[in-house]
Order: sequence, then structure tokens, then C-alpha cells
Amino acid sequence: MSDDIESVLHTVGPRLRALRRQRGVTLAELAAKTGFSESTLSRLESGRRRASLELLLPLARAYDVPLDHLVGAPRTGDPRIHLRPIHRHGMTFIPLTRRPGGVQAYKMLIPSSREPLEPDPQTHSGYEWLYVLNGRLRLVLGDGDLTLPPGEAAEFDTTLAHWLGSADGRAVELLILFGPHGERVHVRPRAT
Repeated sequence: MSDDIESVLHTVGPRLRALRRQRGVTLAELAAKTGFSESTLSRLESGRRRASLELLLPLARAYDVPLDHLVGAPRTGDPRIHLRPIHRHGMTFIPLTRRPGGVQAYKMLIPSSREPLEPDPQTHSGYEWLYVLNGRLRLVLGDGDLTLPPGEAAEFDTTLAHWLGSADGRAVELLILFGPHGERVHVRPRAT
């Protein structure tokens, strides 16, 4: 076995003990949650028992952490797209797509503000779908004035005057899909 693998295996026990103590969990509580004996868990934490997938997978589930966290695996390259944020009208748009044209995806961040902002509805060509991740979104759409909590979605033609802001002055995070006029997001149910 290579020295690298051996050194990683030696760090698993102390990592497990530190994580358990950090979470304030006893060996008895962890044993009840994983189905392993307290003795097995104690030997694993002290390094007297070698870590295996059969032991680590239930522990990762019990602690709700990735398996990499338990073994201290080196970070791998981040597969997500990292494009430069766009700052407009006091908001931040983080592009999530690379290709030009067609439907574009963004994560939008509306910062908190001390004073409620006065809506300034705008229009432009296109179609928009949005989903609130965190915070409470105020959506002024034509003559309507809506408050959307986390988990709510809306879609609209952007040639209708619209404005997005915080409903309560706190920060808001949302996902936005924007398409050129005539190109809409479609959700099609599967035939079973």
C-alpha cells in the first residue's frame, strides 16, 4: 500500500472522533444511529480498526457529510461553471450558462437594504422564469404586486412592465431562466 494511502487512513480515526465531539454525539448515540457497536466505533476512532467503505458510508449518512469529508480527500476541480458576476441596478447576476443565444440561466442576488426600494418597472424583449431560493421576493408585474417566499416560482413575458426587489428589506436569492422573445421554458410530463 502506498505511503499516501496509509497516511490518509491514519487520519480517518482522529477526524471521526473530532466530528463526533464537534456534533456533541456520544458513542452510544452514534451506535444506535449506525447499527455499529460502541466498541467498533471506539476502535475506528482510535485507529485500532482500519476504515472501510462498509463502516464509512453509514457514518457519512449519520453525520450528513460527503464521504470525502471523513477521509480528508484532496479537493478536486470544481465542475461548475464559473463566469464573472454581472452587477446591474444594485443586484448581482451570476451566469450559470456559457453558450450564447437561447435560454440563459442566472443566480440573482438582491442585497438587503435599510429602506424599501421604490419599484421602477422596466420592459424588454424576452420571457422569464424565476424561482425563489431564499428571502422574500417582491415582484411588481404590470398592475400586480406579489410577494413570493422561498420555493415559489413565477413566469412572465418581459414586455410586460416588471420589477424585482426585496419584500422586507432582507437579501433575496433566486434562480432565473431568461429566453429571447418567443423562446419559453417548457416542462413536459413524461408519459408512463
